[in-house]
Amino acid sequence: MTRVAAIDCGTNSIRLLVADVHPETGELVDLDRRMTIVRLGQGVDRTGRLAPEALERTFAACREYAAVIKEHGAERLRFVATSASRDAENRDEFVRGVLDILGVEPEVITGDQEAEFSFTGATRELSGRDDLAKPFLVVDIGGGSTEFVVGDAHVRAARSVDVGCVRMTERHLVHERHVSDPPTEAETASMRADIERALDLAEETVPLREARTLVGLAGSVTTLSAIHQDLPEYDSAAIHHSRIPCARVREITEWLLRSTHAERAAIPSMHPGRVDVIGAGALVLLSIMERVGAEEVVVSEHDILDGIAWSVA
Repeated sequence: MTRVAAIDCGTNSIRLLVADVHPETGELVDLDRRMTIVRLGQGVDRTGRLAPEALERTFAACREYAAVIKEHGAERLRFVATSASRDAENRDEFVRGVLDILGVEPEVITGDQEAEFSFTGATRELSGRDDLAKPFLVVDIGGGSTEFVVGDAHVRAARSVDVGCVRMTERHLVHERHVSDPPTEAETASMRADIERALDLAEETVPLREARTLVGLAGSVTTLSAIHQDLPEYDSAAIHHSRIPCARVREITEWLLRSTHAERAAIPSMHPGRVDVIGAGALVLLSIMERVGAEEVVVSEHDILDGIAWSVA
């Protein structure tokens, strides 16, 4: 077994996995898995730059993670940065800060690389199951982008498009630094139209409708599962490999988009950092399910982070 650490830094959150991995069998045993909402992508869609306060929140999380990695004695670390840091003019500041704190340079990966990691992480455990038909369509709904990957044992086609819960919220629901509470019908319609255009782009290269099993990743999807199950708190074990029917996704999404900040914040499984962006994330998932005709989504807690850990080993 090799003890490795993987960090996935996205637009909304930064996550750490420390695990023992068997490089031949692919067995992965979690030692520490944690997530911090840092909103690195704050304002990037509008300004093209990483905000100083967003960088400091991210660096604070990196310092915490450095201590955890040292405590567990991980032999190798890989730090992968995704959408927000790809788009920012001042990403060099981000790279230097991470290097100073963790001793590794963040890899600002392409959308295609992001998709490959997501697919590996999400499907490695599912590939041998008889109750899930192939090919899989893995959708990783992030803060700034969504990755679409179709494959069986390996990736057949992948595409990353710039539609995510933070980007959609900031683009359509933020006015004079305040988030609409709740969104108007016109704002929701505008957001839906933007998502549909992104799906058109994804379908140019990824045969979305050929998929037989839809697998959903990341915080928007896992939070919807927690709401669907009415969990008293966020419970990874209950969420992992749960299934949500399309009708239930539609019902929850419609409620989220007409609810107030206070009502969403009162959901016991809701992370405070997702309260303002969960409606947009849910709408992305619903739009995908309706586009491909999926009757349900299989929810996975294993995603790009697990793919990164396996790549290290």
